[in-house]
Amino acid sequence: MPVKEKGPGRPSRSQSQLSSESIVVCARDLMKENSKVPSIRQVSSRLGVDAMAIYHYFSNKASLLEAVTTSLMEGIYEPTGNGDWKGEMARLSRSYLELLRSHPGLLETFLSMTSYGPAELFSDRLVTALAPLNLTQPKLEQIRNLLADYLHGVALAMQYNPDSLDMDCIDDSMGLIIGAIESSHRTNAGASPSP
Repeated sequence: MPVKEKGPGRPSRSQSQLSSESIVVCARDLMKENSKVPSIRQVSSRLGVDAMAIYHYFSNKASLLEAVTTSLMEGIYEPTGNGDWKGEMARLSRSYLELLRSHPGLLETFLSMTSYGPAELFSDRLVTALAPLNLTQPKLEQIRNLLADYLHGVALAMQYNPDSLDMDCIDDSMGLIIGAIESSHRTNAGASPSP
């Protein structure tokens, strides 16, 4: 009986250890080593497989990139919604900033993506952290945008001035952001409903 040849892009039997998880882990490692998004060819070379085998798991580089960034984002602090919204938001912010600091080039990757998966993950965790405040959707979006813009600015500054900035540089500014949220929340909570 003749041996059936494998189709293009399908992993061969010798590549049976290949999986979407192993590809993502490899791409994450390369990204951390090289401070930039690896090519499909770099990933396949590191894994010792044909580049077309990667496309069996990911339809294109963008889908691999989304999987890698989502995988990285899953490692940030996950708030419990336990009532300590200030501490939860601060831990989430530090965790996100640490991720960006430890993976140079990741912020640029986030900002160039057309997919919202990683951004949604951060947003969902921020909503959990702020849940005790019962904020409106527009208010949550304002806070998310302010916080993301601030943290992205700090991440860029840390990338270009790694010796002069550390994680403690955000403490004072986070205090201002938390104070603004508290003030806005008190004002809205104390306001009487419109007739």
